[in-house]
Amino acid sequence: MTLTKIKEIFSEKSKKSDISIGGWVRAFRGNRFIELNDGSSQKNIQCVINSETTDAETLKNINVGSSIIITGKIVESIGSEQKIEIAVKNISVIGISDPEKYPIQPKKHSFEFLREQAHLRIRTSTFSSVMRVRSNLAYAIHSFFNEKGFYYVNTPIITSSDAEGAGEMFKVSTLDLKNIEKNEKGEIDYSKDFFGKKTSLTVSGQLEAETYALGLGNVYTFGPTFRADNSNTSRHLSEFWMIEPEMAFYNLEDNMDLSESFVKSILRFIIKNCQDDLKFLSERLLDEEKTKPQNERSELNLIEKIQFVIDNDFIRISYSDAFEILKNSNKNKKKKFKFLIDKWGVDFQSEHERYLVEKHFQSPVIIYDYPSKIKAFYMRLNDDKKTVRAMDVLFPGIGEIIGGSQREERLEVLKKRIKENGIDEDELWWYLELREYGSVPHSGFGLGFERFVQFCTGMSNIRDVIPYPRSSKNASF
Repeated sequence: MTLTKIKEIFSEKSKKSDISIGGWVRAFRGNRFIELNDGSSQKNIQCVINSETTDAETLKNINVGSSIIITGKIVESIGSEQKIEIAVKNISVIGISDPEKYPIQPKKHSFEFLREQAHLRIRTSTFSSVMRVRSNLAYAIHSFFNEKGFYYVNTPIITSSDAEGAGEMFKVSTLDLKNIEKNEKGEIDYSKDFFGKKTSLTVSGQLEAETYALGLGNVYTFGPTFRADNSNTSRHLSEFWMIEPEMAFYNLEDNMDLSESFVKSILRFIIKNCQDDLKFLSERLLDEEKTKPQNERSELNLIEKIQFVIDNDFIRISYSDAFEILKNSNKNKKKKFKFLIDKWGVDFQSEHERYLVEKHFQSPVIIYDYPSKIKAFYMRLNDDKKTVRAMDVLFPGIGEIIGGSQREERLEVLKKRIKENGIDEDELWWYLELREYGSVPHSGFGLGFERFVQFCTGMSNIRDVIPYPRSSKNASF
């Protein structure tokens, strides 16, 4: 049987009148009106059955959560809430749902409750919209890089190197936890482990992507990364996805140009292709904003925020200039920042980044040339010896959305930076060899996919934009 998607039925291109559709019951009223959704559209379609010609056993098994297939005719609706509906000719109950136990009822549920029902929350309007937007974003990302001539590479998930130098990594081991062998120093003997050395889940595919950029030219990764931060905030996940392009012969200015072009292209795509979902999510966010104090409410709705990024040229400003703006701002002088700006070299927090975007410039902002002490070892050192060719892209409502840099291509400078950061040079011998054999200036950036989905959907908790969130003490499903 060929089923017609509800999205197609609502499309003006659809010319069908007699159709068959399959989906899940969102609501069933008066033994006559079924609200059906098949996941293809934010909208439910109303199906009107003739209770006199439908047997009682079938009606008995139609409950919220039941899966059914309906054959019928598309007709004009006499109701005011929809233009069309389905006049049911035949209905088959495929999967029965117990109305006493089914947790996703046609009422408002808290997101905390729905996280405990992560296997079923996709059947709600909010989460189905979020995941459709997420899917469209992923498609747009691959399309953008493909059209730009980038090659998609799959970097290792299991690694022996720490790209960030932070050490907050999940260990990968097959050692017997009840009988762990130690070496002469009393340390864990990783030579007896599966890989013969200490290995972890990757925090970034950047270093490996660099090796491919210095052979293929322009490449990108789009895959899962892991970080063992013991944090339960609304901004942290232990498993998340990263988009990381790396480009040979790119300097920092080229990198900034690409990042701006990239995000604008992706946002244009979802504005065009996710209209119903964005409208629904914008209305949901507006209702949420009404519960906040007046001074905490956003001045832009969701669609306006997205359009704000598309329509404005990104302001580019050095860290030093941004520092002076923040230090001399009334908000800092009146001590309204939670983290006051006093000494050059401090790491900007989200509140500072949002101030620059939303209040001072009223435009997306790219900050570049950060102090070397607060940035990673692989970022190119400037001639002043105190800043590096780093850049962060800042968005309204969220702060940093992209972090990147021109990479350090000079062997001796890189060795010195590795030593200053307390990293074992022997672990990065292959990375250093790139600087010995045909080194070139190159750049790249990282975009946390879930952070980007958050921006595009207006969801306040990052655990609500990934199908099955992983965080401290939470690995259910």
